[in-house]
Amino acid sequence: MTSKTSKGRMSWWQLSLLGVGCTLGTGFFLGTSMAIEKSGPAVLISFLVAAIGTYFVYDALVMMSVDNPEKGSFRTYAKQAFGKWAGFSNGWVYLMSEMLIMGSQLMALGIFTRFWFPSLPLWIATSIYAVLGLLVILTGMKGFENFQHIFGVLKTAAIVMFIVVAIMLVFKGLNGEARHMDAFIENYRSFFSEGVTGIWLGLLYAFYAFGGIEVMGLLVIDLKDPKQAPKAGKVMIVVLTTIYVMAIALALMLVPWGDFHVDKSPFISALENFHIPYVTDIINGILIIAGFSTMVASLYAVLTIITTLAEDRDAPACLAKKGKMNVPLPALLFLASGLIITIVIGFLIPEKIFEYLITAAGLMLIYNWLFILVTYAKLMDLTTAQHVKNGIGMVLIVFTVSGTLGEKTSRLGFYVSLLFIVLIVIATLLMMKKWRKHQRI
Repeated sequence: MTSKTSKGRMSWWQLSLLGVGCTLGTGFFLGTSMAIEKSGPAVLISFLVAAIGTYFVYDALVMMSVDNPEKGSFRTYAKQAFGKWAGFSNGWVYLMSEMLIMGSQLMALGIFTRFWFPSLPLWIATSIYAVLGLLVILTGMKGFENFQHIFGVLKTAAIVMFIVVAIMLVFKGLNGEARHMDAFIENYRSFFSEGVTGIWLGLLYAFYAFGGIEVMGLLVIDLKDPKQAPKAGKVMIVVLTTIYVMAIALALMLVPWGDFHVDKSPFISALENFHIPYVTDIINGILIIAGFSTMVASLYAVLTIITTLAEDRDAPACLAKKGKMNVPLPALLFLASGLIITIVIGFLIPEKIFEYLITAAGLMLIYNWLFILVTYAKLMDLTTAQHVKNGIGMVLIVFTVSGTLGEKTSRLGFYVSLLFIVLIVIATLLMMKKWRKHQRI
């Protein structure tokens, strides 16, 4: 691979903060409940293992980005390593993963809202957020950045607020009562109650909480010194892991793990029994803002990806056509269609839709991560240590994917992700036939 110089203006610490802001979202704020349900208190191990796997993926991606900064990042590298079919399929796998992530975030917003309005139908709540999200996208890049800066501060404030309040409760109790001690003792005794199988089943949801690190590869070209990208990633992952483990550990100190439910944020569940005035309402409100932020980021990612695919003729060229507001209207209609499909599915099967979506979204995301590791091994001259790290990363991802087969609900999510992969494979084969035909002409 050939090296290119970067003319970016971003410092490494700015990239770290941006990475924390992009990653911290509903995958953690709500998806963690699923990880706890499957792993029990040993969910902490699931998150530590996921952090290690995430670092290996980021390290592979950033090494390719430093060596050859490209706008298309992992999609471009896949194309360089294996040909047009890899760039095409990689782009569509990532697009589908972002579409599913967008849907899961939309459902999470509806679930958060029903904390205040329990009788509100899920499809009405999700419809409101979908319209608001599209309006933010219509404000253009400047409007999007302004919204994200504000939202980034608020979502970080939510988890910091929870940590501070939880620490106060752990050490002082409420009105001198250490009611949490019974929960702490119970969770300590049942730490491995779900065994290794529980950790295995919960891994996907721990990985999903780190979803977004692949975007960092797209931003390496904006660094003043791209060689500082590995440092930015290490700091980002250490900060995220510290926040995640602290918050989950504190939640488990306050209530028995069996009291957490997939339809409620674990951080709301941890505090609501203490009846602290306004705290749970404030945190829930900030969680909604945080969820909306990550949903809008996914909307923007889908719009960008489908436009890029269209420009490269890997999607219908008309999708890249821009209107008066410099927004590709056909691509926006494609995006709106995806939101409508999500809302309709949520209306038909509201009980388990979030878990189905988050499972399928998490799987599609780490399929993309696996391809990043495969591309890294193909393009770069790796040392023995790098080969070992890359191999461990691949094994962790395959182990995580296999964990979805161990439980009925997550198994259905696996089948949904498999359906998307089959459709993309068929589309890739058709495109390869078309490419060969054009080469003969």
